[in-house]
Amino acid sequence: MERVLLVRRGPDVEARLEDGDDVRVTRLPAGQLPAFVAARESAGQQPVRWVWDDTTRWYPALLDAGVRVARCTDLRLCHALLRRSPFVAQALLTGPDTAGWDALQPVVAADPALFPLADPADALDPVAEAARQQAARAGSPQRHRLGLLLAAESSGALVAAEMTHAGLPWRTDLHERLLTDLLGPRPPAGHRPVVLERLAADVRAALRAPELNPDSPGGLLRALQTAGLPVEDTRSWTLEQLDHPGVAPLLEYKKLSRLLTANGWNWLDTWVRGGRFRSVFVPGGVVTGRWASNGGGALSVPALIRPAAVADEGWRFVVADVAQLEPRVLAGMSRDTAMAEAARSADLYAGMVTSGAVATRAEAKVGMLGAMYGGTRGESGRMMPRLTRRYPRAIGLVEEAARAGERGEVVHTLLGRGSPLPTGPWAERAVEPAEGALSPEDRDRHRRAWGRFTRNFVVQGTGAEWALCWLADLRNRLWRLGEGALTDRPHLVFFLHDEVLVHTPAQHADAVAAAVRESAAEAGRLLFGDFPVDFPLDVAVVRSWADAD
Repeated sequence: MERVLLVRRGPDVEARLEDGDDVRVTRLPAGQLPAFVAARESAGQQPVRWVWDDTTRWYPALLDAGVRVARCTDLRLCHALLRRSPFVAQALLTGPDTAGWDALQPVVAADPALFPLADPADALDPVAEAARQQAARAGSPQRHRLGLLLAAESSGALVAAEMTHAGLPWRTDLHERLLTDLLGPRPPAGHRPVVLERLAADVRAALRAPELNPDSPGGLLRALQTAGLPVEDTRSWTLEQLDHPGVAPLLEYKKLSRLLTANGWNWLDTWVRGGRFRSVFVPGGVVTGRWASNGGGALSVPALIRPAAVADEGWRFVVADVAQLEPRVLAGMSRDTAMAEAARSADLYAGMVTSGAVATRAEAKVGMLGAMYGGTRGESGRMMPRLTRRYPRAIGLVEEAARAGERGEVVHTLLGRGSPLPTGPWAERAVEPAEGALSPEDRDRHRRAWGRFTRNFVVQGTGAEWALCWLADLRNRLWRLGEGALTDRPHLVFFLHDEVLVHTPAQHADAVAAAVRESAAEAGRLLFGDFPVDFPLDVAVVRSWADAD
């Protein structure tokens, strides 16, 4: 495979074509880069892997010019992975600009320029960094696992940029109608919608607090206490336990106020353009490898507004999510054959009941969540001995991760993403106790909390790796299903941990549904080889996202 490393040189771009030890350098004006990339992608020669400092700095402009790339190496994302991986000798990754790579952040393009102004990436040396990363990977005893992780993370960066470019189809008229039905007409700036104003008046009357602002937590708490209600906070769960005429309108006010704040008219004005919701997805935005989003709350689109997500005329959404991803991943990474047998059921928890591990599905779910998240007390704690006897390898893996975390050690995912080192007084190993040091009880509490984090890190992080492999394979399958530009073919428009949305011409919907299943199976093979763990999907072909629920 040919590698082409792109470097900014003032107004120009330097393309370093690497074929083994042979390096050819081409310099061209930045404006000619899309044509250069397109020509090499379609030349019919050997595949090309584009190497660049950061996908967010290069790919959006290429997409705007109608150019898709098949493969890349994102040096920023790969640097972050390698710096934290226990599989890597850090001396091989260290150079004069290492601190700059450590600090480099993705960008959100605010103008159509190819590169942002005053970009800290310009002070870095991608040629040297690429060489260091290759050396670090080659010197690792787990180079094959790391190679898969780096490729999947970089492919995820391409997916994220493509989803932002394409956008999620969104009907502004339907969203506005929903808001009007629930809140009343759009109010003038600085005013509440009429429904919220009416509910606020009902709350004030019920609590006999005529000056109350229900949006003020402190004022609301004082009003509730003055009314004789025994509350210490204003959370909805707390309010639901109360018997008072002000509770119902207050709960309704809080629900609709959240809708207005998170997904109201201002949200529409800011994030929906040209009939598309365009958030910015951030691969590796969470330490476990899960994605984050920058703007618009893309990773928490509430069901209430999903009726506004409607496929274009003649198109459909294919919505797919994985059933119980993390327990299945735990079965695969621990190679626990008994748990893998339970995972052959479309409902893993029902499979655990069938195996005789627990009596009910509820017990299975509570027990597994406790094992993965550290809930070892109460009902989940009561399930742990039974789960340990039935699934010793799976439970043993998370228990060992917890003990390692409690000792202040780094744990890692299947492919080598490392956990952060613990910080704070509890993790310091002073010979003499310092003044103001934590008490033994507090130190033990912090130690156990970090153990709960590392227990979950290994499972959630490996689940994120499975999802990245799923996305990477699915992206390529979708491209092969159609013709023309990215948005003329079936393409990904949404991803959340274990769920994807594909926007597809209606005639390709069945092929897309098959592709998402085939990609899920391929992701399992990539991570777990021939170990027999299944990843069944719930797949729906719908016109509106809401219809998939």
